[in-house]
Amino acid sequence: MTTEILTAARRTWLRLARVPGMDAAAARALLSRLGGPEALLALDEACLAPAALARAGLTPAGVRAFRDVDEATLARDLCWLEAPGHALITADDSRYPPQLAATAGAPPAFFVLGDPSVLSAPQLAIVGSRSATAAGRETAFEFAGRLSAAGLAITSGLAVGIDAAAHRGALAAGGRTIAVCGTGLDQVYPAEHALLAAAITAQGALVSEFSMGTPPLAANFPQRNRLMSGLARGVLVIEAAARSGSLITARLAGEQGRDVMAVPGSIHNALARGCHRLIMDGAALVESPEDVLATIGFRAPGTPGNAPARARDSGNGLDSAEEMLLNALGFEPADLDKLVERTGLAAHSVASMLQMLELEGRIESLAGGRYSRTPPRQAR
Repeated sequence: MTTEILTAARRTWLRLARVPGMDAAAARALLSRLGGPEALLALDEACLAPAALARAGLTPAGVRAFRDVDEATLARDLCWLEAPGHALITADDSRYPPQLAATAGAPPAFFVLGDPSVLSAPQLAIVGSRSATAAGRETAFEFAGRLSAAGLAITSGLAVGIDAAAHRGALAAGGRTIAVCGTGLDQVYPAEHALLAAAITAQGALVSEFSMGTPPLAANFPQRNRLMSGLARGVLVIEAAARSGSLITARLAGEQGRDVMAVPGSIHNALARGCHRLIMDGAALVESPEDVLATIGFRAPGTPGNAPARARDSGNGLDSAEEMLLNALGFEPADLDKLVERTGLAAHSVASMLQMLELEGRIESLAGGRYSRTPPRQAR
């Protein structure tokens, strides 16, 4: 594709993206009827586009929106797209993420700074309070690190608090992370996250539907949240007040058919109330990264069959948590409470691992709810 044709196609998509109610599926159908973006631009240059758009089914308001896009805004966007590492992903692009494409209301086009291919990776969105507690930030960092190590890209919104901790957890684990922004990608919001944004760009991508120069208006963030949840397989909320933007993301995720999960907290913590409300409304209560993987049905790359997603080592076939549990069991029978006490793991996680170890023939259940190692001659 020549530079001229590429620019023409971009101009068409940028204008279609500003038509109210236009989504990816509608844009593809419209352009198919008209002969493609280049054909539409040719009609526009011949002053025939409004009539052609109307014949193709666009409403009068849609025709006006397509026609009246500010040329200076288009010029800024096109100039930004000339730089290396800057991309416009359109609904007819093979790089358009399949998870998002299958979602009602997916945008016709959006901007990417970084590696567009990461957007097609399985993703988990982690969101929460901007005024998070230290414990909340630690939880977000730990969960993001362990889940990214399991093969999930971590998606969040670059905000202070839980968002930033989730991005940093993924980066620290060497995983991939995506920041969905509520501004144009020619700026970083909040400005204090400039270095974090640069690290995300190097190890993932920044994404936005908004044209260059778009400031962080309050109305932008629900739209940002819709894109964030649309990209992901599920949304995990860690600390959210009773009235929180994170709850908007969770609601949108539910409407899009995504799994919604929440980490519970103390009844005395105001930032736990939003999470508790989500759980009461049907969100999955999660206490560990393993709970998240089970909820979204994600299997780590290389995990065969229907086994849960777990990172196996090459020695005894156990993951690190199972190894710790067997060490805690020792060579004398012990019950669930004792194993929870010895490992510090959640009872739900310990019970799940005990069931798996029993199925694998490594332990056996005894009377009184106790467990013991299987004698070596019976182990498989």
